[in-house]
Amino acid sequence: MDNMKRAADAYKTVQVDAAILGASPHELVGKLLSKAIESTEDAKVYMLKGDINAKGGAIKLAIAIISDGLQSSLNMEKGGEIADNLDVLYEYLTRQLLTAHAENDTAILDEVASLLRTLKNGWDGIKPETTQAAELQPQT
Repeated sequence: MDNMKRAADAYKTVQVDAAILGASPHELVGKLLSKAIESTEDAKVYMLKGDINAKGGAIKLAIAIISDGLQSSLNMEKGGEIADNLDVLYEYLTRQLLTAHAENDTAILDEVASLLRTLKNGWDGIKPETTQAAELQPQT
């Protein structure tokens, strides 16, 4: 649960919204992915407008969500290969965001947003454990 607390703290730190307080761990990850996608897309808009400060803020937010929220909440002991692969992906996304910022490269931001969307679509297809457990309970 400590990992989920770190993710929740990161979510609050980046001031996404108050809905986190009632979110399940599964919902929390979905919200973090959504906000990382939104921040990456915002960074592209700001980059195209030439708003360096806003671009930097949006990229900083996306990196915080990925590193401090998603990556830090991975359970490397129990997560096995999936956690290892996600850890590598989150590292890659962070590096790409830094490169996009330094080089003003919208194509890199498009790649990051696309990878995050793919991850979010996959995540949305997973039923949370609590839902699966409830489905297995006999109806009275």
